[in-house]
Amino acid sequence: MQRKDRLDAFGAGALLAVTLLLAFNQILVKWINDGLQPVFFAGLRSVLAVVFVAGWMAWRGRPPRLTRGDLLPGLLIGTVFAAEFLCLFLALDLTAVSRASVIFYSMPVWFALMAHFLLPGERLVPQRALGLALAFLGTAWAILSRDGDRAGSLAGDLLALGGALGWAGTAMIARVSRLKAAGPEMQLFWMVLVSGPILILLSPAFGPLIREVTPLHVVGVIFQSSIVVAGGFIGWLWLLSVYPPSTVASFSFLTPILTIFLGWSLLGESVSPALLGAALLVAVGIALINRRPVPGRESQGGGAGR
Repeated sequence: MQRKDRLDAFGAGALLAVTLLLAFNQILVKWINDGLQPVFFAGLRSVLAVVFVAGWMAWRGRPPRLTRGDLLPGLLIGTVFAAEFLCLFLALDLTAVSRASVIFYSMPVWFALMAHFLLPGERLVPQRALGLALAFLGTAWAILSRDGDRAGSLAGDLLALGGALGWAGTAMIARVSRLKAAGPEMQLFWMVLVSGPILILLSPAFGPLIREVTPLHVVGVIFQSSIVVAGGFIGWLWLLSVYPPSTVASFSFLTPILTIFLGWSLLGESVSPALLGAALLVAVGIALINRRPVPGRESQGGGAGR
């Protein structure tokens, strides 16, 4: 599909569908962690996802092609992807889903900061700098606010932040390396191909691999590998390749809002005023970072998208 400079109705609908899937995904990971050790689960998911992503690409008539020129950026993006999900899955094991989601979905903030230094036309003009400051304060508020024992652990919150930085890192590598020309499916194939073995090898350091696994946990892993990774992630990367990345990234602020609701309704998690305030600051900050520039205003150039 031809690249577009603004979000249309189809793109908005697709983004909403992916957002709903990713919001539910946070709940699913929390539940599967009861049966499988988080790092082992993350690695197993990537290993299985290799099959589903390769099958999808073959069905599309574009089977995976590993080239020598893509090897180094492929290894890099896969390693950062492994770090991202090591952090996120451990975070969801240690802290509340709602808290982890607010912190993890601060990703556009860190991407904007990286883009300021690495991407032409993405400098932090005053409006974007204000958004960055507000979102940073919201993330810090979410990490520092406590709600008794139900709030989870500070370690879990910091791991969620590590996951957000990893997510921004994979998005940046996909944007600036030669993998940009390979397309979203091939980028994802490198991510799962490299991350799976890394996570599996690291998993024994984080405790027993099996907890209280049931057949439903196995079904959940397969759902994660096929629908979430091969479906949701390919959809996300495809949207980034067609629509302005900043617009796509800004849409992600809906995910923590939906996750807060799902965590409250399905898991009985506490929703404190501090967490809601932190989520609001992050959402407003991301909106300012990604607000489209006014035509003819040179000072706001680059604010629309990457």
